Amino acid sequence: MSWLLLILSLPTENATVRMRAWRSIKAWGAASLRDGVYLLPAHPDHVEKLEAVAHDVREAGGVAHVVPTDGPDAHEFPALFDRADDYEALHSDIAELRATLLPESAMEVIRETRKLRKRFTRVSQIDFFPGAARERVDRALQELETDANRELSPDEPLPVSGTVALLNRADYLGRVWATRRRPWVDRLASAWLIKRFIDPEANFLWLSSPADCPDHALGFDFDGAAFTHVADKVTFETLLASFGLRQVALQRIAELVHYLDVGGHQPPAATGVECVLMGFRESHHNDDQLLLAANQVFDSLYTTYTKGK
Repeated sequence: MSWLLLILSLPTENATVRMRAWRSIKAWGAASLRDGVYLLPAHPDHVEKLEAVAHDVREAGGVAHVVPTDGPDAHEFPALFDRADDYEALHSDIAELRATLLPESAMEVIRETRKLRKRFTRVSQIDFFPGAARERVDRALQELETDANRELSPDEPLPVSGTVALLNRADYLGRVWATRRRPWVDRLASAWLIKRFIDPEANFLWLSSPADCPDHALGFDFDGAAFTHVADKVTFETLLASFGLRQVALQRIAELVHYLDVGGHQPPAATGVECVLMGFRESHHNDDQLLLAANQVFDSLYTTYTKGK
């Protein structure tokens, strides 16, 4: 493996440039070999970043060099990038948060879990030699995300195996669609998708229990429903696949819904969307009114993503 050394020296009066360089180097996960000498794997983006710091230092009257190296001690370099302590701290915080999980605390646990997921992402980005510690924390986070959502939404469906068959939209018009009451992200987004792109005349039933679903209704997002989680797809993604909805804007919304429902990769807009939907859910106790409010969010996202923003 190839490596890059950043060697820099600045006059003592240039504290601002020194701090700017140090913060950048730290954020990129560089190892410090000594004061003014920093090490990173020779990834192409690291070359660009280190050269930018070197240029900044030179402009401030300092000396800086970016030097490739494969020295005799290079085999010892990976140990300098061990993130085990960071992962252990994360795992401990996940366990501490899990101990607070109750039905009445589920919303707050979800909020805090999002913060932990951001920390995990930051550590992962500078974990150049990932191993079991990273997988352990990722798994613990996914389990906490799933369990918190189950507390918030009892009867959350378990994924079924198999593939999704392509359906004829004409066979699903003017129908009654049923899902569990007090809908959260996946059900709200799915109901919006149904009304906007699948069945404009759809009527919705909000069920106290999946067992209450009438025979004539099309169930969604519960075990045994016509449309539910399939393999790694949440219900919104299953509906997209079932009706061949491939618009880029809908795929971007699907990424948001997937993350907010079961975790994983966090899209940039996820936190804001979740915050707005949480507010709607806490202020609207009528599910029809809740859906109307949530529709504004998904309409706005669709418009923004259609324009490529």
